[in-house]
Amino acid sequence: MTAFFDALKTQRWDDHRYYHHNRINQTLHFISAVSFVVAYGWLFIDPVVSALIGWLVSMTTRQSGHFFFEPLGYDHVNQVTNEYKEEIKVGYNLRRKVVLIAIWAAVPLALLVSPDLKGLIEPHADWTGFVRDVGAAWLALGVAGLLFRTVHLFFIRDVQTGLVWMTKILTDPFHDIKLYHRAPLQLLRGELYDPAHGRA
Repeated sequence: MTAFFDALKTQRWDDHRYYHHNRINQTLHFISAVSFVVAYGWLFIDPVVSALIGWLVSMTTRQSGHFFFEPLGYDHVNQVTNEYKEEIKVGYNLRRKVVLIAIWAAVPLALLVSPDLKGLIEPHADWTGFVRDVGAAWLALGVAGLLFRTVHLFFIRDVQTGLVWMTKILTDPFHDIKLYHRAPLQLLRGELYDPAHGRA
């Protein structure tokens, strides 16, 4: 178990130091983390609502922070290129995220074109049904995306790396709240980049 938790600590540290320099990105991650915790709670009440919160609020804020605010050039703090960071990324790097987001965006279009998904589901009767079908499909996509990359890591790395990454993803909301809860205030004070970034 010591090796597992050491690997988890390393994955978390690499994720923070390579991909969270910008205070706007950190603030968006804090918002995302809080909404993910809310979504986790809604899993026990209504999983479809949980998926809608997770994708529309949590994932949108989280990924917009990476795509629009995080520097993509040479990382002077860590002395590495962006290409290097993308190559060693354990989970979903930007290229893989684009594929995942494209599938996410295609789900509502697919349900509009084929409300029963060619006989796979009961077709929706109204807009509420449509939204719930989208939420259910997004829930399936989230689970599939998590399991796919976990099993993929079993083969391209090892079983422990896959399980560590899955644990990291599932617990990231709680860790991000702890890590970035001060970011909104620091941003309001005019601090655009974390001055302590990259320090152990």
